[in-house]
Amino acid sequence: MTRQAIIEKTLQAINRLPEDKAEEISDFADFVSKRYEDHKLVESMQKMASDSKAFSFLQEEEDLYTLGDLKQVYND
Repeated sequence: MTRQAIIEKTLQAINRLPEDKAEEISDFADFVSKRYEDHKLVESMQKMASDSKAFSFLQEEEDLYTLGDLKQVYND
């Protein structure tokens, strides 16, 4: 189903509902939109942080510990 078909089907359903139920759908659409915007914002921030060179010095740092330093090994 295309985006336009989904919108038209949803509008038809909303038009059949009483005002209070249509308002609930509007509130839900606002909620979903806000959640989507928040998700996109977090993705953008994660990408910006991963592309940043601020912590690149950590890649050059030698490992302080090895598997040989473990006193006890747990197997799943």
